[in-house]
Amino acid sequence: EVPLAESGGGSVQSGGSLRLSCVRRGFNFDSLFMTCVRQAPGKEREGVASIHTTVDSTYYADSVEGRFTISRDNAKYTIYLQMNSLEPEDTAMYYCAAGGFGLRTQSYNYWGQGTQVTVSS
Repeated sequence: EVPLAESGGGSVQSGGSLRLSCVRRGFNFDSLFMTCVRQAPGKEREGVASIHTTVDSTYYADSVEGRFTISRDNAKYTIYLQMNSLEPEDTAMYYCAAGGFGLRTQSYNYWGQGTQVTVSS
């Protein structure tokens, strides 16, 4: 069973919105960071937004601050990434990661399979 499953990707025009969801399954601990990471072709992975499941702590990359909002629903073991004012530069595969710290993508051991987000101008 895949421990993390993303959904909600798609294609939108510049200025549009999408909401990504990531549900975690099978974890034997509930206090952890969950993070949305993206990777565009030819570019390095970028931690976009991170949230802790039990502590009020969130982090955002400068590139999305003010446009993206990360939230959680612990009863559903799910986090959400609301993405507004999307730009073509936001086009990437978006992954969910868990168990690391903040936006430090190298610190994460659990990864989802990703969902594609494409923004056209």
